[in-house]
Amino acid sequence: MNATSTRPSTAGIHPLHGLLLSGSFPLFLGAALSDYAYATSYLVQWSTFASWLIAGALVFTGFAMLCGLIGLFRASHRGPYILYFLLLLATWVLGFVNALIHARDVWAMMPTGFILSIVVAVLACAATLLGFARLGGRS
Repeated sequence: MNATSTRPSTAGIHPLHGLLLSGSFPLFLGAALSDYAYATSYLVQWSTFASWLIAGALVFTGFAMLCGLIGLFRASHRGPYILYFLLLLATWVLGFVNALIHARDVWAMMPTGFILSIVVAVLACAATLLGFARLGGRS
């Protein structure tokens, strides 16, 4: 009888990185939904909600980008990490531009703010999917 002991694989993203990454998409999606609610109701509170959700999403995305940068230097296969980091960077930059657009007068931010919120939410979803699916077994 031959017994071998193997350790389970500990590959995957760090739990803090996963928490930060999973927090950015719902906040950007909430901002897009708040912009939609403003576009249909013209209640100013929805644009204020969107502004705060974008600010929170930028914080989560910034720290997730920092974790991705650290993972980029620690990974043996850097290809997925480079794509992941660039996707997070594009999400953060467009999210920051979206925050600046939402800082305008409520009437001046539409429809550019709404369209940009949708684009940023899609980018955040793609970054989240890439982060959990492709980086899960390669770090």
